[in-house]
Amino acid sequence: MPMAAGDIERLILDALPDAHVTIEDLAGDGDHYRATVTSAAFAGLPRVKQHKLVYDALGSRMGGELHALALITRTP
Repeated sequence: MPMAAGDIERLILDALPDAHVTIEDLAGDGDHYRATVTSAAFAGLPRVKQHKLVYDALGSRMGGELHALALITRTP
């Protein structure tokens, strides 16, 4: 079963409460999303570690309920 955009946003905000999160459904199928996440928690971290923080928030859902997530991370 596909994952709802609101669920993705909630999981990210649970892990990064200060984040501003925008989710786009890229294919209209509930399986292919792009998330833009802006958080002070990313300050000073290389992009790979920034992305890991987001993927860790999604846990085991990546590759299961959530098939594909393009990720853009930014600091405020």
